[in-house]
Amino acid sequence: MKAHRCATFVLVGLSLASNAAFAQESLRAKVEAWTAANQRAIVTEFLDLLAIPNVAADRANIEKNASMLKVMLVKRGFKAELLATEGNPLVWGERLVPGATKTVLIYCQFDGQPVSPKGWAQPDPFVPFVRTGRVDEGGQEVKDVRSLTKFDDSWRVYARSAADSKSPIIAFMAALDALKAIGLPPTVNLRVIMDGEEELSSPNLVPAIAKHRDKLTADVMLVFDGPMHYTDQPTVVFGARGIQTAQLTVYGPKSGVHSGNYGNWIPNPALRLAHLLASMKDDHGNVLVKGFYDDLVPLTQEEKDMLAAIPSDDAKLLKTFGVAKPERDDVSLQQAFQRPTLNIRGMQSAFIGDGARTIIPDRAVAEIDMRLVKETKGGTMLDRLRAHVAAQGYHIVSEDPDDATRAKYTHIAKITSPRREPTAAFRTSPLLPESRRVIAALENVWGEPPVRIRTAGGTVPISQFIDALGFPAMLVPIVNFDNNQHEENENVKLGALFKGIVTYAAVLRQ
Repeated sequence: MKAHRCATFVLVGLSLASNAAFAQESLRAKVEAWTAANQRAIVTEFLDLLAIPNVAADRANIEKNASMLKVMLVKRGFKAELLATEGNPLVWGERLVPGATKTVLIYCQFDGQPVSPKGWAQPDPFVPFVRTGRVDEGGQEVKDVRSLTKFDDSWRVYARSAADSKSPIIAFMAALDALKAIGLPPTVNLRVIMDGEEELSSPNLVPAIAKHRDKLTADVMLVFDGPMHYTDQPTVVFGARGIQTAQLTVYGPKSGVHSGNYGNWIPNPALRLAHLLASMKDDHGNVLVKGFYDDLVPLTQEEKDMLAAIPSDDAKLLKTFGVAKPERDDVSLQQAFQRPTLNIRGMQSAFIGDGARTIIPDRAVAEIDMRLVKETKGGTMLDRLRAHVAAQGYHIVSEDPDDATRAKYTHIAKITSPRREPTAAFRTSPLLPESRRVIAALENVWGEPPVRIRTAGGTVPISQFIDALGFPAMLVPIVNFDNNQHEENENVKLGALFKGIVTYAAVLRQ
């Protein structure tokens, strides 16, 4: 009898799982049908949102974005407010679902990186273009897009924040519209926080908790941001690296001097900076700064298995980025994400191109970023960088050197960091019940397990926010990986946007 009961329980469990999967498959078909019938409205709302400039320093236009987002939330049945901060406003919304026992906090950003129109293949990055494909592969502008009712999945929308991160906002709104239209409302209470300073490392997000904690409590936070895995498979990301930045300046003469009159005699700071930077990393990509990897802990076997299960197509990535081989061919991209990085993100010394002069420059400057993993701290890594520069024979200053300092020291370097605090990394266990629910929702709706990523390479400045509120968080990205985020010609593939509507509908019905 006991064995019979056990078998019955197993059959019931399998039946429930099968029913859940069938329900999600039905959800997919219904949401896809609704999306296909409403492409014009979806794309129009997207273009309207993209047309409002959203650089964080542009307060007037950020407030226009915030006001539009508030209206969009109210339209979807949310109680919505603009929460004042010392900087840009936060957009908050709440929609309670009768009978729901779980609350999900949705985090989105609505600011974007600064733009340099000169590098764009369109006159204005805030006047979105729809193209038939990638602009660098000959994609042509689609004319009269607002009159169209059907859009090809391969078409792309080009504009600042098309991918990072207004398309996730639109997909979220469309998912709510689709669920309403098909009579399947969300099964969880929803709270939304939209950040207008993410690209500034969200300086006013954590301080807002003191005033608005009751508006932000939840069981889990889902971050609608970032690119999917480059196979375009549904993806869940359980952590993101943090970041610590630094500016390194090496000094030469007090002002630029003639390279003919003083070459071979006055030291060149650009050459010295090149040597100094070269001392920080070997030819195999290993950072040589003492202690750089000391805080890392070995991965568990389960974590190794999780990394090994992630699909890999290095040839596709290398072709996309026009590179013959990776920095290290003994480490996968996912393995690389588990370690801190040291990156030179910009260099400058005197003039180049038509403005080049025959001088020995007065200084050379490098901008550095260090991506942090959960085990590493920004301040500690910055201290290690300073110690490395000092060990190469440099006297470290915090201000431009005066004459006395120049007379005393042959090698002088200044290392400064922005006034903003470093952004810490975060990581959530994929074994938590909250994680399992999201994984199951995506597996059921798409018919295959999502790609599970332990740590994303980029940074989402929410670690302190998560710590302060005390609940887990994960990213559910939907945009194509080749989206040029933070660069000129940022874009999103419309097929990814439409697919993202299904993904978000599924997690809202988890």
